[in-house]
Amino acid sequence: MTAIQHDVLIIGSGAAGLTAALALAEHKRVLVLAKGGLASGSTAWAQGGIAAVLDAGDTFENHVRDTMVAGARLNDIESVEFVIENAPAAIDRLVELGVPFNTDGEDLHLTREGGHSHRRIVHVNDATGWAVQAALLKAAEENPNITLLPGRACVDLITGQHEARYSGSGRVWGAYALNEESGEVEAHVARATVLASGGAGRVYQFSTAPRGATGDGIAMAWRAGARVSNMEMMQFHPTCLYNLEVKNFLITEAVRGEGGHLRNPVTGQRYMEQYDPERMELAPRDIVARANDDQIKRYGLDYVHLDISHETPEFVKGHFPTIYDKLMGLGIDMTKEPIPVVPAQHYTCGGVLVDLAARTDLPGLWAAGEVTESGLHGANRLASNSLLECFVFGEAAAKDILASWDTLSDPPPVKQWDASRVTDSDEEVVIKQNWTEIRRFMWNYVGIVRTTKRLERAAHRIEMLGREIEDYYGSFRVTTDLIELRNLHQCAELIVKSALARHESRGLHYTLDYPETDEVVRDTVLVP
Repeated sequence: MTAIQHDVLIIGSGAAGLTAALALAEHKRVLVLAKGGLASGSTAWAQGGIAAVLDAGDTFENHVRDTMVAGARLNDIESVEFVIENAPAAIDRLVELGVPFNTDGEDLHLTREGGHSHRRIVHVNDATGWAVQAALLKAAEENPNITLLPGRACVDLITGQHEARYSGSGRVWGAYALNEESGEVEAHVARATVLASGGAGRVYQFSTAPRGATGDGIAMAWRAGARVSNMEMMQFHPTCLYNLEVKNFLITEAVRGEGGHLRNPVTGQRYMEQYDPERMELAPRDIVARANDDQIKRYGLDYVHLDISHETPEFVKGHFPTIYDKLMGLGIDMTKEPIPVVPAQHYTCGGVLVDLAARTDLPGLWAAGEVTESGLHGANRLASNSLLECFVFGEAAAKDILASWDTLSDPPPVKQWDASRVTDSDEEVVIKQNWTEIRRFMWNYVGIVRTTKRLERAAHRIEMLGREIEDYYGSFRVTTDLIELRNLHQCAELIVKSALARHESRGLHYTLDYPETDEVVRDTVLVP
């Protein structure tokens, strides 16, 4: 195996990675690595839209305030202002790329979602992510300076310790990546590396995240020496379809934003007045998710109802064609009956610490999107701020890399990947068993409502599994499943450590042992 050198290496082919790639490709040659398919990440799954102040009756200050309120003041105000003030320009670039946003006359149509005080969500019906992913991929595929390489599961970042002659630096020089077709591990080295690998949703048993959201970038950055922050802030979406045949189908926030009601299936009554009488169904996600969880547990339910059947069929089909067609295929007519829904893990608000230039702690490594903790989301992500963060920080990473290019040296020779002392596994069942065990105890012990005792039980299981996973990793050839299991375990450990360190309830972290919110606002920062 010889190292393959590039100008810039980008890990991840979603909104953040492709935004950075397109901005960099005007001047540099870029390689984009994707685990699985190029469109298999979270971007394509985003139903709702992108938040941006485009209406004369709205202001940046309103959007900032809504973001800070949702984030329970854990947000970094500079980051919030930076992202929101750059939102209109990000939308303009997407329009130029051909994203077919819904319009209202000559203006873009704006919808509203939970936690927003104004209509400010631009969207493509209820499948915005698919449209954005398609437009970005088309532009990247047509750009001669961008190489897209699917089927590459990254194992670890290449750092100073992997140099043929160790320099003693913590500099990142690229990544080792498993070629999923050949089974060989490749070394991709570059002057600059951008992590855009998404979140860690699959650490939970119930999640709206795609199969590949196993926290790879967070775990790799941590092992390389980068700090992570606020990993306890795991967002649970209030309304995931409850169906035994279909897993992880999200019912967008916009259904509530356009007038949908949450009802108890037994009593038929709306219940949000008990939890947030002023905002009702438009309360932020953490409040609505806890309300749904409370109703399910208190009444022994399998699900609650989300009902928009009081609106006209034309209105429902016009606003939610994708969801309507999907549900009709399952025998549910949302124009006539309620939708059965449950909460599910939805977004990783914590992650690798970055500054406003998307720089991590590690020289040569930038990061953007759900893999990061940029300060935008705080203790709870406001609906439709996630894609926005990808565009703004993907662009910021590209600008900073180009501005500092002359200070970035060419990579040194790096060590070959050594597979001489391992064999093919004859016990793949171990991976499946450990994967299932992690996801189940994380759901039961580190879910929507937490206690110290539950967290300690989870920590004990994580410690035991860690020894088993490392022994397995050291004995057998790497596979995508093994890489993902190792990273899931690492992220589970970071989440539990962070949750045990926060002795208050704030935003998405709700613990029965510390139900009050402290006056002093503190990030949970873990140092390798």
